[in-house]
Amino acid sequence: MSKSTLDRILQAQGFGARKWCRNLIAEGEVSVAGETVTDYRREFETDQLVFSVYDEEWLYREHLYIALNKPVDYECSRKPSHHPGVLSLLPEQFSHRDVQPVGRLDHDTTGLLLMSDDGAFIHAQSSPKSHIPKVYVATTHAPVTDELVSKLLGGVKLNDEPAPLAALVCNRLDEHRLEIVLEQGKYHQVKRMLAAAGNHCEALNRAQIGQLTLAALELDEGEWCYLSTEQMALLVA
Repeated sequence: MSKSTLDRILQAQGFGARKWCRNLIAEGEVSVAGETVTDYRREFETDQLVFSVYDEEWLYREHLYIALNKPVDYECSRKPSHHPGVLSLLPEQFSHRDVQPVGRLDHDTTGLLLMSDDGAFIHAQSSPKSHIPKVYVATTHAPVTDELVSKLLGGVKLNDEPAPLAALVCNRLDEHRLEIVLEQGKYHQVKRMLAAAGNHCEALNRAQIGQLTLAALELDEGEWCYLSTEQMALLVA
């Protein structure tokens, strides 16, 4: 259990600098357990603390663990250059908490994207040593053939890689779609592997990380959710 003053609680949750948070409180815009609190020095237990700002309810969270169904034409960057950033799909205060994508999806790639402000979690999920499999569904320009699947499973050579890269699993879904499972997470890996195998990736969707599936989260494109403890446990190899 930890106790903190209300202004520090709001600051920790990304609602702004301490001075701004104190003004919010003084103006009667913050309530705790249904009671409007105007004294920023009041202390509260942060564990399971529910508070409201501008009548919107929030649960105190030491760290944020988020799953987003990333739409097309959004950049996985805190400083996007050509398209909107994925942070624009989240509440504004999350950006003040240094929330960032766990790895990256290309602007034209859709699907499951994790986001967090927990550096240890981000490192554990991103590290090649973790060997966390990721499942992609690729739409191809030319038909998916047995030869293509065989090449991807056997390994293809990419220009800047010392050794061939192979899919852990590769399944033909229909004439122009295949499921491919990777654990390396190299730059543009699925697209480059398909090109090296003699095809072209028309569209790409990440459907699963570890054992956590996008389908189970039931998120429409652009929607996000907090991850539960049970869902977090699925993010393993």
